[in-house]
Amino acid sequence: MANIASARKRIRQTERRTARNTARKSRMRTFIKKVEHAIASGNKEEALTALKIAQPEMQRAASKGVVHKNTIARKLSRLSGRIKNLVTV
Repeated sequence: MANIASARKRIRQTERRTARNTARKSRMRTFIKKVEHAIASGNKEEALTALKIAQPEMQRAASKGVVHKNTIARKLSRLSGRIKNLVTV
């Protein structure tokens, strides 16, 4: 356990930041799962709508430093490619 006041404060800050980052990452994953579920169902319109909702959430996670910006770019590119390859019914 930290004995110095500044070290105790850093521990408190780290706990808050970790909780915030975990929530952001979890929220982002939920949105990605919704897109993947729509892709799996084969509904292109639903998948596009889900991606439009998920994209800002993913970009926000990258801008806050929760995940690397290139990781988000790669995930968005792959998701949009999978949607593009869906056959319109």
